[in-house]
Amino acid sequence: MSITPDRKTDLIKTHQRSGTDTGGPEVQIAILSERISNLTEHFKEHKKDNHSRRGLLKMVSQRRRLLDYLKGRDTDRYQAIIETLGLRR
Repeated sequence: MSITPDRKTDLIKTHQRSGTDTGGPEVQIAILSERISNLTEHFKEHKKDNHSRRGLLKMVSQRRRLLDYLKGRDTDRYQAIIETLGLRR
């Protein structure tokens, strides 16, 4: 259900804005999106796993807050991350 350290470093390298950026909004959104997609696949097999479903809802809310923050700060960066990750809205 979680992502591997190698996958996480790949996500950081593709979405970072500078060489030392490891926790910017784009990076956080990309990591959360990966975890959300992994949990979505998990729920296709384990439909009654309500404890993990709560964590999924928290991650979706956190991603939404980060996207709203980014939209308020810089709409160009917001549009870029939306198109890169293929998110709606």
